[in-house]
Amino acid sequence: MVARISCPAKTATQSGLGRTKSWLLEFMPDEAREIEPLMGWTGSGDTKAQVKLWFATQDEAIAYARRNNIAYRLETTKTGARRTQLYSDNFKSTRLGQWTH
Repeated sequence: MVARISCPAKTATQSGLGRTKSWLLEFMPDEAREIEPLMGWTGSGDTKAQVKLWFATQDEAIAYARRNNIAYRLETTKTGARRTQLYSDNFKSTRLGQWTH
């Protein structure tokens, strides 16, 4: 039972920073998924794979794992710098490309 602690990066369709500052603890699957022969659905007997716990900080997630004797793997993601750009910059006279209608 190994857990992964990470801070998920924002998705490609996400413009805001929601859920990018919280830390996620999720369990790695112990057994492979299998296809149910009658309906073709994917299933597994591993119920821990459904558990996702969110924490405000990395330290809280690590403390929870240690307190409950859960082996964990810490994954850090590199976040890009946010560029602040004003709408009025599109119409500056010093703009490199010309603005036309």
